[in-house]
Amino acid sequence: MDGELNQSGCALVLTLARYFKRWSLWSKDIIILITSDSKAGPQAWVDAYHNEHAVPAVEPLPTKSGALQGVVVVDNALNHRFESLHIVYDGINGQLPNLDLFNTATAIASGQMGISVVLQRMWKHRDSYQERLQTMLRGMVSQGLGHASGPHSSFIPYHVDAITLQAVGDGWQDEMAMGRCVESTFRSLNNLLEKFHQSFFFYLLMQANRFVSIGTYLPSAMLVAVNFSIMAIALWIRSGRSTAPKLGSTNGKNEKKAEVEIIEQDGMLAVAPKQSLVIVERELFLPIALVIAFHFLGVIPLYLFNNARRDAFSWTFTIFTQANVLLPSLLAALLSYQSPLTAQQRLLLQCFSLLLLGMFLATLATLNFSLAFLIGLLAAPLSFAGQPFSTTSAEDSRSGWSARKSLMTVLLQVLSPPAVVLAACKASGVNVEDVLVEAAFGWKAHGLWTQVVVWCIWWPAWIVGGVICSPLL
Repeated sequence: MDGELNQSGCALVLTLARYFKRWSLWSKDIIILITSDSKAGPQAWVDAYHNEHAVPAVEPLPTKSGALQGVVVVDNALNHRFESLHIVYDGINGQLPNLDLFNTATAIASGQMGISVVLQRMWKHRDSYQERLQTMLRGMVSQGLGHASGPHSSFIPYHVDAITLQAVGDGWQDEMAMGRCVESTFRSLNNLLEKFHQSFFFYLLMQANRFVSIGTYLPSAMLVAVNFSIMAIALWIRSGRSTAPKLGSTNGKNEKKAEVEIIEQDGMLAVAPKQSLVIVERELFLPIALVIAFHFLGVIPLYLFNNARRDAFSWTFTIFTQANVLLPSLLAALLSYQSPLTAQQRLLLQCFSLLLLGMFLATLATLNFSLAFLIGLLAAPLSFAGQPFSTTSAEDSRSGWSARKSLMTVLLQVLSPPAVVLAACKASGVNVEDVLVEAAFGWKAHGLWTQVVVWCIWWPAWIVGGVICSPLL
């Protein structure tokens, strides 16, 4: 699974096949699958099993059984005794197997066989708060990326619960212990009368025996998403009102005070400038057209990074990152030259962009919580990219707006999608080219749609924020 030859795993599987064949207690067919590749091979097989394969490239299976109940992948590339079982459970696009399958494998390994179980490459887990938090965050990052973490990931999109049992460490456990774990797990699956459905399909694991259910963590993603919706509503209300001067301010040489109106409701009185109560007609066509155009603009990086040659990924990403720094200013200059935006149109442009971003993230949170939560946090500064929502005139707030605009421009450049990808690769010690190649392979082989969220949802919203903050607009 990690680029190493699974010699011991293949030998163990063939031995178990011979052992299983001697017993007549199996109520289900047992399929042994050995492929030369840990990702493309299982994906091609499961596609052909469900008649979803590419006909010219992949031949159909000559024989098939019934609906697949569960999958257990055996990965033992060690040539010595192992210490722990590393259970890998992440699926494609953030999908997860039923928690009962994971609990079954954990109970058999740790309860019956006395083998320690580790998750998310946390080899020495002492069940402390910091390590539980680190395990959960690693799981969220892996789920947010949506990539195939092992051969089992290819089966989960077809609603087949699957996990990978990987032998790690240097201890005193041998192939016999791992074989007994696999056999006991198969016996448990053999007793099923129907597919797993009673337990959780949405969860975050902190340890082998601790998890967070969807009812606990989903509100946090919804709060992040609703932030954009609330700001969009505020911008919509603000765009329908004219700019009003301060109470008691003077207008020119006549020193005439602003007209006010007394509002009485429920026995209470309030004084408000009359100009702030006037509803202004909204010009919707240009802001809506720009938001749609910016979202369609995301098709360009989506196509580039999914169809470029392997040797071209590095310089393509470098050129795109450099062009991305200048893109908001160029678009702002083009808009100022062709059709300068009014203050109301700027508010509406940001309003519609944040509204779409909030809707997309709220929907995405029910499918891939981790991806929606991470993008929501990274895109949070977009809510404050516009001018302050003050009832004073534009001249009164212009002094502090220039410094704020410069600060927001720098912050948005640091949190741009290419900059975040580059920083994440540098922090994790991974080559950017390898990440882009893996993402392109996942797009074509596994149907990975993380790129769609990044380039067609997050990046257009970032462009709108950059245009709004640009001094050229």
